[in-house]
Formats: sequence, structure tokens, C-alpha cells
Amino acid sequence: MLKNEIEAQEIELQEIVLGRVQLDFKNEKQIDKLKVILQINGFELINSVEDKLTEQVKIQLIKILSNLPLDLNEKLSTHLSQKVHQDYSRLSKVFSSTEGVTVEKYFIKLKIEKVKELIQTQEENFTEISQLLGYSHINHLSRQFKVETGLSLSQYKAEQRKVRNPLDQIV
Repeated sequence: MLKNEIEAQEIELQEIVLGRVQLDFKNEKQIDKLKVILQINGFELINSVEDKLTEQVKIQLIKILSNLPLDLNEKLSTHLSQKVHQDYSRLSKVFSSTEGVTVEKYFIKLKIEKVKELIQTQEENFTEISQLLGYSHINHLSRQFKVETGLSLSQYKAEQRKVRNPLDQIV
């Protein structure tokens, strides 16, 4: 959708991937048009180095959860450091200051949203879900889920109204 709207404004689109668009602008008017397109579609330009770094971390965390079962062969901090090409202490400090939450806490929130999604598909039971997401025991998942949502896994599953948060609005 974004690609079509950008191209309709005759802005040269060089690349579009999750969280990043590379464009070639001919003039300042095109930048203004892009800002309007982004705003209408719920996006924004990221200008500061800190915001860009935070966005890169978010993208990497979402990518981790897009391939289940979760298969991190190293610590999350090591993985992020390698993918974003930054020292983890800097990543962590910048992320916490821009988002108001640690990288680890944010990742837990993402995992809980993934759990909600998996519960709704009803293809796996709670034990299988906990294994897919790398929990050592279902009790660990159950505790985190209860802390984050205020509901037990069973209560959430039994609810008619399935409340999920868009990944780009998790904080």
C-alpha cells in the first residue's frame, strides 16, 4: 500500500523492507508529500540516531519472533549486538531512554502478543506454545502472561473478546 502511494507521487522508490524505505527525492516538495503519506498511513520519519537505533532493535526482535520455534543459539544481547552492529550496552541504554522500557521487557511484551496470536489460532496447546517461544517450562510462560495481561492463559483463551496490541504500539 505504501509502495503504491509513494510511486503515485512520482517519488523514486529504491527499496522497501520492514521498517525501512530507501527513496530518491528530486525536490523538497516530494519530502513533504512523503511525510503526508506516512502520517495518513500511521507511519513517521525517523530522524534522530537514537530513534533509528531503537527501530532497528524493534525490527530485529520482531524478526526473531517471526520464525518459530524460537531458536536463539546465543544470548539475546549478543544476537542484537551482531545484527545491529552496535555494542549491547549502547543499544540497551538508547532503547531504554527512547522507549521507557528495557529491551528484555519489550521482548517479553512481544512474546506475550505472539502467545495471544498462537492461542487464537488454536493449533497448539499451552505447553507447545511455551516450547515454541523458548520457555523452559509452561509455568514461566503462565506467570509472565498473567503479569502482562492480568489474565491466566485459560482465561484469555475462554474470553470471547480477544484483545491484542499491534506490534508497533507495544511499550
